[in-house]
Amino acid sequence: MSSPSNRLALCCRRLVPVAALAAALAIGQATVRTQAPGPGPDPRGLTAVDGLKVGSITLTERPTGCTVIVVDGEGAVGGVSQRGGAPGTRETDLLDPGNMVDKVNAVVLSGGSAFGLDAATGAVRWLEEHGMGWDVRIAKVPIVPSAILFDLPVGGNPKVRPTADCGYKAAAAATTGPVQEGSVGAGAGATVGKSGGGGRAMKAGLGSYALRMPNGLVVAAIVAVNAVGDIIDPDTGTIVAGVRNPDNTFADARQILRRGGPSQTPRPGQNTTIGLVATNAKLSKADAHRMALMADDGFARAIFPSHTMGDGDTVFSLATGVWTGEANITQIGALAADVMAKAIVRAATEATGLPNLPAARDLAKR
Repeated sequence: MSSPSNRLALCCRRLVPVAALAAALAIGQATVRTQAPGPGPDPRGLTAVDGLKVGSITLTERPTGCTVIVVDGEGAVGGVSQRGGAPGTRETDLLDPGNMVDKVNAVVLSGGSAFGLDAATGAVRWLEEHGMGWDVRIAKVPIVPSAILFDLPVGGNPKVRPTADCGYKAAAAATTGPVQEGSVGAGAGATVGKSGGGGRAMKAGLGSYALRMPNGLVVAAIVAVNAVGDIIDPDTGTIVAGVRNPDNTFADARQILRRGGPSQTPRPGQNTTIGLVATNAKLSKADAHRMALMADDGFARAIFPSHTMGDGDTVFSLATGVWTGEANITQIGALAADVMAKAIVRAATEATGLPNLPAARDLAKR
């Protein structure tokens, strides 16, 4: 009979915390990120927003996984912008400013297509066990919006996908430490550059970016990038990852579309970018909704094309209200678009390649 410790190791073999996997995949390449001393980019990413924790779980049999953003205490005001033509989401209607519930306890981003929505169930269970949720007197009901991306063709058996157990473990693993990026969590099976047809795509992943203003305002983003299009650095206009030519140079999706080819239409749900923007400012539900809408502009800046009929592009927003300064939603929304675009670029530059799916770092070595 095996010992309790051996049985535990066997049960957990499929699910590995992101920190361990990231170290294994990127030995010698990992970027050390420490707390920023003052205004400017905060290297912690999304967790620079007080009140938020991030945890990711990556499945080892096939690259897929989920990422859970947990809100401390009673929750945060939330919003959503859903512009993709083929969404896979859960609990987005309650984020409408006209609806009652005004607090979110966690947000789940997951691979695995519609099957991955099950990860949110696990996060709900973890939150309930910790007494977190919307108080309805007889119980506290955790409010957990979720969105998924389609990564089933990547890396083998499509029946390997995030389950409720994955979401539970990701919630339990959530910390205030620097966000782990690259081919981990919801971005483990993400790819980009599919507008040129088969065999020309590249690996992408999970990215995060934060800005801290001199007055203490923080705006940050996290995003899993599985786009049909190319990833373009909006600061330089250069392609970071995308459709490849046979010699591994970039074909440029902009030029492909302007020439009228290829005629291939993206399949529904297979080309999705899902993310979240957050601030430590105090916002109304309507302002949180506006923040998500404005953050969606970051998709258009860094992905070409975006918001297609084959996309499930979705942006959530959270406002923790920890900062006591006067909130200007125009400023916050503009910063949200900026950090989202930068997080998208990081999702490409921090990714680790797979066979026949090189990452940006692989092409940079050539």
